Amino acid sequence: MSKTGIGVIGCGNISQKYMTAMRQFPNIELRAVADMRQSVADVRGREFNVPAMRVDQLLKRDDVEIVVNLTVPLAHTDVSLAVLNAGKHVHSEKPLGVNVAEARKVMDLAAQKNLRVGCAPDTFLGGGHQTARKLIDDGAIGTPVAGSAFFMCPGHERWHPAPGFYYLRGGGPMLDMGPYYITDLIQLLGPIASVMGSVSTPRKERLVTSEPMNGEMIPVEVATHVAGTLEFVSGALVTIAMSFDVPKHRHTPIEIYGTKGSILVPDPNRFGGEVQVAKLGGDFEAMPTTHGNAEGEYRSIGVADMAAAIQNNRPHRASGALALHALEAMEAFQTSSDEGRRVKLETIVERPAMLPPGLPTGQLD
Repeated sequence: MSKTGIGVIGCGNISQKYMTAMRQFPNIELRAVADMRQSVADVRGREFNVPAMRVDQLLKRDDVEIVVNLTVPLAHTDVSLAVLNAGKHVHSEKPLGVNVAEARKVMDLAAQKNLRVGCAPDTFLGGGHQTARKLIDDGAIGTPVAGSAFFMCPGHERWHPAPGFYYLRGGGPMLDMGPYYITDLIQLLGPIASVMGSVSTPRKERLVTSEPMNGEMIPVEVATHVAGTLEFVSGALVTIAMSFDVPKHRHTPIEIYGTKGSILVPDPNRFGGEVQVAKLGGDFEAMPTTHGNAEGEYRSIGVADMAAAIQNNRPHRASGALALHALEAMEAFQTSSDEGRRVKLETIVERPAMLPPGLPTGQLD
C-alpha cells in the first residue's frame, strides 16, 4: 500500500492526538510539522521523529500531499487558503471557518484548483456512531421523527491551559462543540432544512481557574448558551442545546426517536461508546458493535479516509461540504435569535457513506 504524505500546521494541544492516531492507518505517513512558534513545532518534531520547520517550508515539500490544519479557529481560513494555493489538499480542524462566508472562500478555491477539503470532526466515523447509523438505516427504530442533542458544561476555563480563544469570535459552545453533534446528526438523519434558535451571553468576562492562567479574567465575545430546533429535510425535528453556562445536567448526548423505538447514541466527541435501542413498549438494551474503530482515539481517521478516497477516486466522508452545511446550521442559531425567525439553509449535502461493517481497525475500504 502506498502511503500518502501528511504535513501538520499547528502543533498545539490537539496535535498530539492527531499525530498519535496517524500511526494506526497504514495508508498515511506524517512527514513534517510546522507552527508559527518554532519551539512548539520542535517539541512535536522530536516527539514524532519528523522535521519541524516554518510553514512556508512545509508547503514547498514535494512529499506532503495533504496538510492538516490544526491552528486556532481564527486562523483556519487563511491557513487553508495558503495550503490550497500551494497545490495541496487540506484537512482542517473544526470549524471550517469562523463563518459561512469565510468557509466558502476555502471551498471555492479548492474547486478552482481541483483539490480536496476535509474537516473535523471525524468522530462520526467511530464504531459507536457507525453502529448507530447502521441500526437506523436497518429500521431498528422505524422512521426517525424527532430527537435531542445536548452538550452543557460550566466552561473550558476550568481545565484548558489557554482558554481565551473559546470565548472569542469563532468560539463559543456551538462552534466548539456543536460540530460534533450536528455532524453526527447529519450522518444519522440527513441534511438540515432549517433552524430556529435563541442565544444568550450571561457573563461578559470569565474567571480562569486552570493553570497557568488561574485567577485571570478573559473577555467573552460570543453567545455561551445556544438552544433551538433543527428541522431536517426528512421532517425529523431535533431539540438541541450547547452551553458553557450549566453546572450540571442529566441529558444523554444524542437520542433519536422513531416510529418503532428510540436509540441512544454515544458521545459524539468520542469514537466509541455503547449504543442502546428501546423498541416500542420495551426497555433500552445495549446493541452489539457492528464496526471496528469502536474504542480509543482515532482523530485522524478523516485524514486517512481522504487519502484513501483520493487514491480510489471516491468521495471522502469528513468532507468540506459536510462541514460547510454544519457550519451554516450553527451560524443560523445566532441569525434566528437576532431576527426572530426560522432560517432556511442554502447549502445541501448528502449523508456521507457508511463505513463497511466488520472492517478491522485502521482499514477504511
